[in-house]
Amino acid sequence: MSNGSLPLAGVIVLAWGAVYLVTQLITDPPLGTGTTLLIGVGLTVTLIFGYPSALRGPRSKRSAQVVTASQQQGRHGTTIAAVGRSIPLRSGLTTEGARRTVQLLQPLLSGDAVAITDRERILAFAGPGADHHRTGDTSVAPAERALNNEKTVLVRRRSELGCSTDDCPLHTAVIAPLTDGKRAVGTLQVYRLDGTLSPRGVVEGLAGILSLHLELAELNRQQRLAVDAKLDALRAQINPHFLFNTLNTIASKVHTDTEETRQLLVRLSDFFRYVVRQEGHFAEFGQEYFFVRTYVSLEQARYGDRVQVRYDIDPQVLTAHVPVLIIQPLVENAVKHGLAGKVDGGTVTLKARVDPLTRTTSIRVADDGVGIPSDLLRRISNGERREGEGLGLRNIAGRLASLYGERYRLDIQSTENGGTVVDLRIPLG
Repeated sequence: MSNGSLPLAGVIVLAWGAVYLVTQLITDPPLGTGTTLLIGVGLTVTLIFGYPSALRGPRSKRSAQVVTASQQQGRHGTTIAAVGRSIPLRSGLTTEGARRTVQLLQPLLSGDAVAITDRERILAFAGPGADHHRTGDTSVAPAERALNNEKTVLVRRRSELGCSTDDCPLHTAVIAPLTDGKRAVGTLQVYRLDGTLSPRGVVEGLAGILSLHLELAELNRQQRLAVDAKLDALRAQINPHFLFNTLNTIASKVHTDTEETRQLLVRLSDFFRYVVRQEGHFAEFGQEYFFVRTYVSLEQARYGDRVQVRYDIDPQVLTAHVPVLIIQPLVENAVKHGLAGKVDGGTVTLKARVDPLTRTTSIRVADDGVGIPSDLLRRISNGERREGEGLGLRNIAGRLASLYGERYRLDIQSTENGGTVVDLRIPLG
């Protein structure tokens, strides 16, 4: 690590602090807590992937001078401190949102230039070349290909950029499309000065996170988020510790396995995308099943072989409709409360069946973990409320009661050090 650069651990700690501030103080109520956590993911992963030593090889003397300038800029509060004050593209693809975003990204990408455009013009540009790549100017020619094809474009020669200034310092570019969930609405452009290309996977990962911001802005504009108060409350139960622990896992792999880091980023994005995009009360079991497997893959990246999951799924159940965000919290409880406290870990089994005769769907989540203490199990079964106890299960039971009345069963059996079995039976939908 070069002198004067910020340690990765420091970047992550500051990012987590920013996520907390955003979650607690800046949340826009219509978005809900789950959405705010998604935004926090984007900010924090941006910091992780922007960390210079994870992205760059040896730098030229000229590049090193630019890095020094960007570090000086960071000391004036335009890098990490900006996270606490703004959410990139929170209000959509606006000039102000783009300006704050490139100010966040450019110093963290070791001094290379960064631009954000709409479909035609530059919205914001930071770094070398800003004197002639100005807000409002027409974007570089290759951006049109990225927009039309909705694919990343690699520019390997300065002549391909079509810059009219002869002494433009920009040599190469990676241009990734930004989408709002329906179409490409702009681009993220990352330039290099030394003739090499920025890592394509990293740029695409950042573009994916920013696209999630744009999609959330569009969803919020159309007032299609949080169709039910109970569902929104369940989204709010997404454990922030799960987020932070996953980010910690991603950060630990940045230096050792860039490809695995990229895959974890994609899975984390998929996880939160599913949380905020679901509308209505029901989804096909197949969708919820994919969501569960995404969650499990993130936890296994953290726990390794200590967490094993077995799936016993009747193919007929894949098209059955089940309540949204019901199964994953049950699996999370099994991992968090059943296996995490067990030294050698254990196994979670998810079993699902359809009974056409009784027209019911049965779902079982079982683990061989530490079990639930008998007094706590009694309080949960009796519906007794104590702060921090059984909140997720009570929320699930409340939603099931509001959806089905008395036409469902939720049974919990557990013994200390003998594991836990949760059986759910609901009408076939």
